[in-house]
Amino acid sequence: MEKSLANSNTLPRIAVVGCGYWGKNLVRNFDALGALSAISDTDDENREALATKYAVPARSFSDLLADETITALAIATPAETHAELVNAALHANKHVFVEKPLALSLSDGKKLCQLAEKQGRALMVGHLLQYHPAFLKFCDIVQEGRLGKLQYLYSNRLNLGKVRREENILWSFAPHDISMILWLVNEEPTKIHAIGANYLHEDIADVTTTHLTFPSGIQAHIYVSWLHPYKEQKLVVIGENGMAVFDDGQDWNRKLLIYPHRIEWIEGVPRPSKADAEPVVIEANEPLKQECAHFLECVQTGKTPRTNGWEGLRVLHVLEAAQKSMMKDKS
Repeated sequence: MEKSLANSNTLPRIAVVGCGYWGKNLVRNFDALGALSAISDTDDENREALATKYAVPARSFSDLLADETITALAIATPAETHAELVNAALHANKHVFVEKPLALSLSDGKKLCQLAEKQGRALMVGHLLQYHPAFLKFCDIVQEGRLGKLQYLYSNRLNLGKVRREENILWSFAPHDISMILWLVNEEPTKIHAIGANYLHEDIADVTTTHLTFPSGIQAHIYVSWLHPYKEQKLVVIGENGMAVFDDGQDWNRKLLIYPHRIEWIEGVPRPSKADAEPVVIEANEPLKQECAHFLECVQTGKTPRTNGWEGLRVLHVLEAAQKSMMKDKS
């Protein structure tokens, strides 16, 4: 994909808005793909350093909106600014890539999705793990029925830091896991319950557990924390005919394992039948580069992004419901 884009005469011209902790990675990848045309950032020192490093102009957000030669904006600013900036970009007829979450409310998110459709512009949300080679292979395994009917899923996204103050751990870490689980289950949850704990700030949860119940009876839970002694990024799926684990902390040859364990009923008693884990062969590719290339392809061809605005809205529904559940439990 990257080669064909790099050789195209109609390569989209992308400007990255917000070039800090994560945005600088978008700058690096869009530059590597040959599409970076400008950057915008409020930090003077960071802005000038990146503009020099990548030989692109540093410009104001309003200038980018007014420039008709800028095809699209990639927005990686604080979450509370997403709705306003995406709205402005779409009204300026720009295609938009925005880091998760799409917005901080369902109403704002829905308006953005509708506006993107009205304007005929791509709106893509940065649910990075949807572009991870291991997760894409995981999707194939589930869709092929190798695990049988799904029964339950769980994910852990744990680390010591980076502690945020503009959003809690649910909104910071959990969108990735919610996005993956909704994709695998292919249903909307009927029940969403979450609990959280605040240790560093009385109003910002540092640890949350979210439980999802789906119409088919599938259950899922998501545990996230930035107060954890070690890093763990793991998704486990249990099916009738097998189990699988996506562990992003492992080397590429062990990131995705299938466990052909089964439960056999012997004289009315369930007995586990264990088997050795089977590594799944995966081509090593940086997920963010694949994500950026996908956005360029969608802008270029009119293809609907895998994680379009409506997919982002489904994730936002779970986040908002989980937040309300936490607040109700707390009161």
